[in-house]
Amino acid sequence: MTVFTRRAVAMTGAAAAVSLTLTACGSGGGSGSDTDSLVISANAIAGGKNEQEAKWIEEWVIPNFVDQKKEQDDVDVSVSFDASGVDDEQYKTKLALDLQGGSGPDIMTLDGIWIGEFAQAGYIKPLTEVVTQADFWEGWDQIPEAVQKLGSFENERYGIPAGTDGRVLYYNKDLFEQAGLDREWQPAGWDELVEAAEALGGIDGVTPVQLNAGTAMGEATTMQGFLPLLAGAGEHIWDKGKWRGESDAVTETLGLYEKIFADGLGDPLLQQEAQGRDKSFEQFADGRIGILLEGDYFWRSVVHPELGIAPMEDRDEVVGYAKIPAIEPGKGIHGQDFASMSGGSARVVNPETDNPELAFELLTFMNSDEALKALLEGEARITARTDTNADVLKDDPMLTFVADEVLPITAYRPGLAEYTRVSTLLQEATASVVSGSSAEDVAASYREKLEGVVGGAGNISN
Repeated sequence: MTVFTRRAVAMTGAAAAVSLTLTACGSGGGSGSDTDSLVISANAIAGGKNEQEAKWIEEWVIPNFVDQKKEQDDVDVSVSFDASGVDDEQYKTKLALDLQGGSGPDIMTLDGIWIGEFAQAGYIKPLTEVVTQADFWEGWDQIPEAVQKLGSFENERYGIPAGTDGRVLYYNKDLFEQAGLDREWQPAGWDELVEAAEALGGIDGVTPVQLNAGTAMGEATTMQGFLPLLAGAGEHIWDKGKWRGESDAVTETLGLYEKIFADGLGDPLLQQEAQGRDKSFEQFADGRIGILLEGDYFWRSVVHPELGIAPMEDRDEVVGYAKIPAIEPGKGIHGQDFASMSGGSARVVNPETDNPELAFELLTFMNSDEALKALLEGEARITARTDTNADVLKDDPMLTFVADEVLPITAYRPGLAEYTRVSTLLQEATASVVSGSSAEDVAASYREKLEGVVGGAGNISN
């Protein structure tokens, strides 16, 4: 995963090289050198990638945890941070190699889509196999069951979610009013979504719906398009050990794409442009897109009145948001009326740590209400904890809406090695539909290609 990188703020020259060598093969991974020493790893570094997290670990987590152990338990603890600022795949590969060799940090941050892959490889273990009392942490009561799945695999908790998000339908209230629709809108099914789009289609110069499709949009097609709709049709893309093939739900999801683009309710050319997603942001901000499926990132970082990359001064008055409806009420996953998808990361304990109880204590400390508030530094951002969200989001109704209404019904991508290739197939399938192929033909073609990606028909369920 990550080449252990020097922290310029703390070390230089030969001294840094010696210190890093010791850290890389220190207490984590079972060296037995010091049972009161712990190492934290994350793909974050001061002055570089994920700087806010790196500074939080170095300047708040470590000193406060060390002081707490001394004051409450009269125990001297040494905690160090292996900072990295590299490509995520490079970080992942380095960490996997360390774990495979029985070494690595005591606590590490993993992208949620790596959890299953690392679990299947035996690099990480369920928390209760590492720490027998792991299920009794009081913090679990503050993390919705749906959100806990971010750090879980096959119904076992492997880590604690470090942060998450949620996807919704955004819409332009002014355009809705112009189209004769209510400014307050919550579709109860796909038919109502299409009906609103058709009404918006009567406004010149407006694209009714932006539903990410095709390979140019990359993972945004899968996460901000296909997967939340599939969940609304009642299925996960991977469930009970098999990948979903040419099922009714897959075909119905592709059918919604077909309806939108064949009927001129979406812009097919936008899906093919290299910067199509950014252009869709600009067009929404300019009042040229009526409905857009996106994550909460869109609200806080794209159309934010001061900080956004496509700022809307009147965002709070003009931009509406609604839950993504199931195809029909009660037809979503788990019998839900609405669905969503979320991303994020989780922090896990190295199963080879020399001091699992202390490592878990540090892990829970990092995921406490106090620690998360220190990380955010007053920023309104969704966390995995309901108590933290209730406080830090109280002045932002939209993010509160996601935390309260969306997170309890959300779903996550399967954390398996094959996922990225399956995602590409889904992107290609939506591109074919946008180009004019029928949903039924595309679903059949997708299933054939899926066999070659996931190891044969035996790993596919229809």
